[in-house]
Amino acid sequence: MKNVSTIGLDLAKNVFQVHGAESDGSPVFNRKLRRGDVLKFFEKQPTCLVGMEACGSSHYWAREVAKFGHIVRLIPPAYVKPFLKRGKTDAADAEAISEAVIRKTMRFVPIKTADQQAAAMVLKTRALVVRQRTQAINALRAHLAEFGIIAAGGVAKVETLIAIIRDDTDDRLPSPARFALAMLAEQIEALTKQIDKLERAIVTEVKHDDDARRLTSIPGVGPITAATVKALVPDPGGFKSARHFAAWLGLAPRVHSSGGKDRLGRISKMGNPEIRSLLVVGATSVLRIARNSAKASPWLKALLARRPFRVAAVALANKMARIIWALLNKGESYRQPETPQTIPAAVA
Repeated sequence: MKNVSTIGLDLAKNVFQVHGAESDGSPVFNRKLRRGDVLKFFEKQPTCLVGMEACGSSHYWAREVAKFGHIVRLIPPAYVKPFLKRGKTDAADAEAISEAVIRKTMRFVPIKTADQQAAAMVLKTRALVVRQRTQAINALRAHLAEFGIIAAGGVAKVETLIAIIRDDTDDRLPSPARFALAMLAEQIEALTKQIDKLERAIVTEVKHDDDARRLTSIPGVGPITAATVKALVPDPGGFKSARHFAAWLGLAPRVHSSGGKDRLGRISKMGNPEIRSLLVVGATSVLRIARNSAKASPWLKALLARRPFRVAAVALANKMARIIWALLNKGESYRQPETPQTIPAAVA
């Protein structure tokens, strides 16, 4: 009987596809499995290398398959596509995964624990609720603008609009409009309470985590950013250097070089959009304070003097990403530069 050393598993909701191959890459089988038969199948297989695409439910299946002694690797789907031949089918996908997982230079995604996934769910739930509140606020502002009622920007100013809606003596709003907008006001207040509850839970968790607590000492990095980094970057040691980590976040220029000519474009915006956006927002808040502060870092002052504000924000976000990588890998605390700074850490 042929010995299977590599298995490519194409994940799905109900019908999975597995492709087995020998150590030299010769195919052994390519078959379908029902969801309930997947773990039974791997339990009977000898210890081998199992490859999966990093997608929905992949971390769960990776943990479960690894319990049987198999070596499990998660591959970014973009890195599997070059190994796909001709048309796309489940059998072809499983074969491509089986070929990609044995490549010596292949990059893999660290497998997350259940706790890390749970922490990420809290952050993603907060992000979803914030988007829903923003939609409701925008709808409220747009409807009131139809009656000439305008308020200053910002979430805090919405209370002024809600007070107008609940003021029965204000005759600028017809009764049907007041009835409908009152529902939007109640929704905004309910969503705000949910956001506050989630943020309190996140801050409490950050206070009990040594790494996250040390990250919040970096100017521009607050509890939300620290918790997001901890949840979405399970293994910072998987990056060769701080520059690799910043490039993975999409904070490095896109490279298109050939013939000995280096061509650098805009930032790539690859990697994780959540962490990248939080770092840019934090860097923006730091630069706004530094712009009007006489005690700001000379490096920041020089950066603002020679580059546009947004470009400087991305450059500072890149630097913050490299500092985060260094703190997580070396286990040290952030040390302020020798030049005194009075820039406080952001709350984002």
